[in-house]
Amino acid sequence: MTTTPERTTPDLTWLDDVTMTELERNPYPVYERLRAEAPLAFVPVLGAYVASTPEVCREVATSPSFEAVITPAGGRTFGHPAIIGVNGEIHDDLRSMVEPALQPVEVDRYVDELVRPIARQLLEQFEDDGRAELVAQFCEPVSVRSLGNLLGLEDVPNDTLRDWFARLNRSFTNAAVDENGEFANPEGFEDGDRAKAEIQAVVDPLIEKWTKEPGDSAISHWLHDGMPEGQTRDRDYIYPTIYVYLLGAMQEPGHGIASTLVGLFSRPEQLEEVVDDPTLVPRAVSEGMRWTSPIWSATARITKEPVTLAGVDLPAGTPVMLSYGSANHDTGDYDAPSTYDLHRPPLPHLAFGAGNHACAGIYYANHVMRIALEELFEAIPNLERDTSEDVEFWGWGFRGPTSLHATWEV
Repeated sequence: MTTTPERTTPDLTWLDDVTMTELERNPYPVYERLRAEAPLAFVPVLGAYVASTPEVCREVATSPSFEAVITPAGGRTFGHPAIIGVNGEIHDDLRSMVEPALQPVEVDRYVDELVRPIARQLLEQFEDDGRAELVAQFCEPVSVRSLGNLLGLEDVPNDTLRDWFARLNRSFTNAAVDENGEFANPEGFEDGDRAKAEIQAVVDPLIEKWTKEPGDSAISHWLHDGMPEGQTRDRDYIYPTIYVYLLGAMQEPGHGIASTLVGLFSRPEQLEEVVDDPTLVPRAVSEGMRWTSPIWSATARITKEPVTLAGVDLPAGTPVMLSYGSANHDTGDYDAPSTYDLHRPPLPHLAFGAGNHACAGIYYANHVMRIALEELFEAIPNLERDTSEDVEFWGWGFRGPTSLHATWEV
């Protein structure tokens, strides 16, 4: 007679000591241990279960037993109905609202004309200086200006757009909870609230104008497309998705560009290859997105019914956070995953998510990053990292380098 071995429960009491500060500074050690000991585990400081391996993340993201839910801090920041946290008809409507401008055939029509002049203009401001802080002077500005113009926010300065996404980011990732499941730092949302008020003060007049006189901006299309003649979507209905764009969509290409550059700087011979052969830029970007996923652990799902996954019994209504940045460092899929390697065998990564809530802007974001790096390497082919300055990454929900100093011979 055979017997079924008893399920052993790993000792995860060490998770009680994990803090948000630790996760924001460097989440990798915690998640490396989670992948080895408990690919699905409850993390007290987050007040939620965390999926840390590719297998569990993909299962949660694609299983019909789960549906989208926004994290508590995300819900407090964006409100309802944010596109990343809704299901059914509302999700279908919001996706139908945002997707037309992000379809490959449409992106191919406008992206070069949109992004390349922005990148060139930014480079002209510092290419003769012989040094720059690339996050602030190039990576983030090319990202926010491109999307800002697409949304119809041409008159909003780059620094304002960068400030908005930084403040929304701090609010969205203010995720720590106490032993009662209440926010440990409720005042941490106040600056995000002020940012939203500033956004509404700018966008409300534009909505008034586009309601009466439709334009070609993305937000104008969101108001009108798919609606009966003479009707528009309510502004309160689209604002949560505007905030999603002003945070995730604004920062992802910028942080992807910066992370790719940091990775290439760590492999000078590979940087030289990419500079000499621009056709390698998309491959460099793909590895940069895997290496440091800009949307590191910002999305979640919730069980629709009782589920047993990775040896864990989850009752209906249990939220699970998807840690795509951790999944992209799984040693089962990648050799030496913490090393940037342009020549790594190409495997699908999870930087853009999975399932029907995968990022709608994958194609757009990849082309923004490609064009920006093409222009940077064309203008400054002898780019080097300024090794007198450290590179520090920050973030758990969203992650990227806080600064990147570079030098070159003029």
